[in-house]
Amino acid sequence: MVRDDLSDLAAFAAVARHRSFRRAAAELGLSPSALSHALRGLEERMGVRLLNRTTRSVAPTEAGAALLLRLAPALDAIAAAVDAAIAAASRPAGTLRLNAPRSACRLVLMPLLARFLTLYPEVRAEVASDDALTDIVGEGFDAGVRFGERLALDMVAVPLSGPQRFAVVAAPAYLASRGTPQAPGDLTGHACLRQRFPGGSLFPWELERDGVAAAVAVDGPLILGDQELIRLAALDGLGLGLVFEGYVADDIAAGRLVRLLAPWCPPFPGFHLYYPGRRQVPAPLRAFLDVVREAGGLVPPGSGQAASSPACP
Repeated sequence: MVRDDLSDLAAFAAVARHRSFRRAAAELGLSPSALSHALRGLEERMGVRLLNRTTRSVAPTEAGAALLLRLAPALDAIAAAVDAAIAAASRPAGTLRLNAPRSACRLVLMPLLARFLTLYPEVRAEVASDDALTDIVGEGFDAGVRFGERLALDMVAVPLSGPQRFAVVAAPAYLASRGTPQAPGDLTGHACLRQRFPGGSLFPWELERDGVAAAVAVDGPLILGDQELIRLAALDGLGLGLVFEGYVADDIAAGRLVRLLAPWCPPFPGFHLYYPGRRQVPAPLRAFLDVVREAGGLVPPGSGQAASSPACP
C-alpha cells in the first residue's frame, strides 16, 4: 500500500456505506466517473475485487465487506483526530513557553501574563528567565522577549512595552559620605555597582544627553548578575547603581534612593515579543499576541520619546 491509498480507501468506505456511486460522489465532492476510476485503481493495486457492480446497484464483495469492517473504525478514529487537532488550533489550550530577560519579566511580562491566564484558563505558561541570547527555536520556546535591535531578521516582532529608561541611583547615606556626582565624568571617583552578563561581559554605563554620548569607564567593589541585586546593594549604601527606572521608581518616590544624572538617561525603545515567522501560529501564542496588542504596550513610570536602545541588562 502507498500513502495515496488512504484517500481511495475512504472513497471505498463511502461507496460501500451508501451502496451508491452517485451518493458517495456527492459526499466526497467528486464525479461518479472519477470515483469509479479511483476504486478500480485501488482494486488493481490490491489485487482483489472489493465491489460488485451492476447497472442498478453496487455492493461490497466478501473481501470488501471484511475490509470495511476493520476500515470503518480506523477512518472514524482518523477523522476524530483531525477534528481534535482543528479544535485545539482554534481554542487556546496547552502550554505557552516564553524566554525573556529578568528585567522584561518583572517590568512588562508578568502583568501581561496575569491578564492572559485569567482570560485563558486552559493554557499553562512557562517562562524561562534568561539574560542570555537564547536560540528560542532550538530550545523549544514559542516566543522570546528582547530589545528590537537584537532580533534576527527572520523573526516576527511585536512591541511589548512602551519606551524604557535607565536611572542612576544611590542611597542618601552613600551620597552624604561620598558626595553627589554632577556629571558623567564624576562617576570615576565613585563606587559603581556593575552587572555581568551570562556571557561574561560587563554592562557598560553608556549615558547620553541631547544626542551627545558619554561612555564612562566606571569601577567599583561589587559585581552582580541581576538588577534586583544591584537595587538592594544601592539601598544598603554600597554604591551607585544603573538600573531600569521601573525597578526603583517606588524607592525614589519614598526617598530611599536618590536619582542622579537624570538628563543623561534618555528614554529608548522598549521590549519586543518575537517569534519565528510561520504560517500556523500555535493557538496559545496567538491568544497571547491578542492580549499584547489589546494592552497596547505597558509603559512603566518615566517613559517618554524613544532614543537609541542599549544592550539588555
